[in-house]
Amino acid sequence: MVSHPFRNIGRFVLAAICAASVSAVSMGAQTPAKAASAGPNPSRADIFLGYSYFGTNGTQQQSGIKYTSINLGAIGSGAYYFNNHLGIEAVYANHPSGPNDGTSGISGGLIYRWPMQHFTVFAHGLFGGERLGGPNCDSSTSVSGCTSATVEHEPYTWGPALRAGGGLDYDINHNFSIRLFQADYRYIHENFGTYAPPPVGSMGGNTSLNAVELSAGLVMHIGSVTPPPPVTYSCSVSPASGFPGDPITVSGMAMNLNPNPKKVVSYTWTADGGTISGTSSTANVDTKTTAPGTYTVKGHVSQGVNPKPTQMADCSATFTVKPFEPPTISCSASPSSVNSGGSSTITASAVSPQNRPLTYGYNATAGSISSTTPSATLSTPQIAPGGANTTITVTCTVSDDKGHTVPATTSVTVIAPPPPPPPPAPQASSLCTASFERDTKRPTRVDNEAKACLDDVALSLQRTSDAKLALVGNEDSKEKAAEDKEAAKQAKRKHPEVKPSDAAQRAVNVKDYLVTEKGIDPSRMLVYTGTDDSQTVTTSLIPTGAANPAAGDTTVDESAVKAVPRTPLPPAHHAAKKKAAATN
Repeated sequence: MVSHPFRNIGRFVLAAICAASVSAVSMGAQTPAKAASAGPNPSRADIFLGYSYFGTNGTQQQSGIKYTSINLGAIGSGAYYFNNHLGIEAVYANHPSGPNDGTSGISGGLIYRWPMQHFTVFAHGLFGGERLGGPNCDSSTSVSGCTSATVEHEPYTWGPALRAGGGLDYDINHNFSIRLFQADYRYIHENFGTYAPPPVGSMGGNTSLNAVELSAGLVMHIGSVTPPPPVTYSCSVSPASGFPGDPITVSGMAMNLNPNPKKVVSYTWTADGGTISGTSSTANVDTKTTAPGTYTVKGHVSQGVNPKPTQMADCSATFTVKPFEPPTISCSASPSSVNSGGSSTITASAVSPQNRPLTYGYNATAGSISSTTPSATLSTPQIAPGGANTTITVTCTVSDDKGHTVPATTSVTVIAPPPPPPPPAPQASSLCTASFERDTKRPTRVDNEAKACLDDVALSLQRTSDAKLALVGNEDSKEKAAEDKEAAKQAKRKHPEVKPSDAAQRAVNVKDYLVTEKGIDPSRMLVYTGTDDSQTVTTSLIPTGAANPAAGDTTVDESAVKAVPRTPLPPAHHAAKKKAAATN
């Protein structure tokens, strides 16, 4: 039995554990977990220690005295899991003497868990034995046999008990969790035998208790259901090939090593060619005396003093020692094109993979070249003006002291001098322009002013007997408008009269003048109409081979346009005679 001042101590302890649990959960939600939780790799075994509260309102059947809740209690359990979820569990709980005595017991059974990230939910069902005492009988109890001078209670007796329930753990890290709560239904059955008067003080009879047990505390995790992955080892060689004497480095990479610094990692290396040295994750291979061929290097890594098979691994990689190679060479010319008799610089770029001494030589299909160094000068031959360009092929050779000779070629184009320039092509030339503006009565007649121009044209044709003459007749806008009006008028008649344009008539009259009065061959003259807004005929002299400047103008159909001779005006009144005289 305990006194009443300690009755609320259990409730206070339970509240403190719950507050600490809520605080831990809040801190875990605000900061990322730094260690792996039990969720991804659950523990193999769990040990739980904590506080337990036993709550019941059961009654001792014989006396009718009620059991009351016990605030003080301790609980411990151990669980072993076959896999991530299912396991077996043993639980011991002890609730010392409460207001009217206490209980303790042990049970075992199955437990099932649901591991999650940061949390684990579990449920269990167990069967065992419970050692129950009480309830107390004193002078305050109105039960037959209970007096102020007597105190009676049931002696502690073992009986069968059942436990079923579950709870929630918050995973601090892989090793520890806080059991936020564990809630179990408890059924306890006791047979206290027959009544025994004091001083034995047993009321006897059977008792069946239905109770709730609430617990919280700390869980320690041991081992892992999923074993750690085995160590793996891979290695690579750099460079993968080289010549005798070239350094070779091999590097190893081990995975899944235990991060525990006490687990020392050891490396060893072997090779079937060359001499290998190194005791870390890298090693060096000396190939100075290694014959050409392909070789294998092997690495071994282990962890711990007596490593298990999963704590060691091997790797292998190959490297090749190549035989000495001949030199390489490239040949270039600068400039690659020269004038006849010019020179070009020939450059040979050669490399020996083994840095052997090199000797150079040159040969050309034309010209002259000679050198034993990486540079030489090619002198090109002379080519006659107007001749064909010539391409010279230059062969560069390089030899090493191992007897390897390698050629390379380049080319130089020799540009021949250009031939003399051809004579300039003949060009057409514009001569004078004959005007027809003075004679308003006969605006297409060749008057004296036009005659003076045409006489000069005739002289030019006589001096160049192979040249031709382009005659381009023009008319002004007024004449063009009058012609368009007359054409529209004639179009309405049954028998329209077609009259040539003033431009065509002027060109034909000019040609007729040059033929009849100057004796120019008519086949040497080409007649066109142009687009100038003027009463003129332009003349162009076209030598043989020259382009016709009037080719874009309209050719006159001379069969439809008859020439009008230069006849004087008929007699008229005096004013007309004066005007005609002025015109002539």
